[in-house]
Amino acid sequence: MKPISLTRYLIQEQHAGRINADLRLLIEVVARACKTISIAIGKGALGGVLGDAGTGNIQGEAQKKLDVLSNDILLEANAWGGHLAGLASEEMDHSQPIPDAFQRGNYLLLFDPLDGSSNIDVNISVGTIFSVLRCPDDVTAPGDEHFLQPGNTQVCAGYTTYGPSTMLVLTVGHGTHVFTLDREIGSFMMTRRDVQVPAETKEFAVNMSNQRFWEPPMQRYVGDLLEGKEGPRGKDFNMRWVASMVADVHRIITRGGIFSYPLDSKCRDKGGKLRLMYEANPMAFIIEQAGGAASTGRQRMLDVQPTGLHQRVPVFLGSRDEVAQAVRYHLDHDAES
Repeated sequence: MKPISLTRYLIQEQHAGRINADLRLLIEVVARACKTISIAIGKGALGGVLGDAGTGNIQGEAQKKLDVLSNDILLEANAWGGHLAGLASEEMDHSQPIPDAFQRGNYLLLFDPLDGSSNIDVNISVGTIFSVLRCPDDVTAPGDEHFLQPGNTQVCAGYTTYGPSTMLVLTVGHGTHVFTLDREIGSFMMTRRDVQVPAETKEFAVNMSNQRFWEPPMQRYVGDLLEGKEGPRGKDFNMRWVASMVADVHRIITRGGIFSYPLDSKCRDKGGKLRLMYEANPMAFIIEQAGGAASTGRQRMLDVQPTGLHQRVPVFLGSRDEVAQAVRYHLDHDAES
């Protein structure tokens, strides 16, 4: 298959009636912003962008210089395009309507500008995650409440991983596709069409250092994985953990697996560790469109009704059959309690 450009793919989707011109142009604007972020990351220490910015975000986390830079790049790129009514970022307290000076469109954009940024200084893959929703009818200046739509209403989701190559993984609700940035011509080129995550796996990703804080069903689930062939699962599992969600999910997109960030006693009061709107929902949409599954452990991720812009949730996503196993452990525990 000769690779086609992202622009050509989007035009084909538009001609097929699966997206409209505004959504096509919005995706292209986001992709261009990601190329700019990729260039900044690629300069590393030479660009003076490593280290802390000396500020914190809404979650109270220290911001890296590249967090702030990436956020600014995405904000500026999307403010004037005429395709958005408003946008929201993991790095900002509240959503922002498009300024009155610019034309407004009918979409809402949410993004995590630089996921895994704690890995930047050690040159490990990081990424950008984004999600697109429709702005409710008759809303011209959207507020936070207008973004609180369940994940099953997303019209587009994607992530860019900045690693040895820069790759964009995208869905508009008709399969999940992978594009690789050709740096010589400056275009994202399709390198995998209709990705399918294997239903079964022998690989899991989880932060084992949190094991003592997990709920009993998670303790049992991982305990059974670790027993391997001699245990109830009857096969040996390998563990992989990058501590960058984009990198861990991209491995699953590439070869299968399950990614877990369960509820634990450290994050229970917050509802979980990962953000529903900026991380869990877009990744769940991408994974489901690739034949996988995504859950909180007790509910399909895309059916969760958001209650806050920065709401957190437990996350289990990846190979369909393995996610079902993890959910079974949780539901069985709840039934026994």
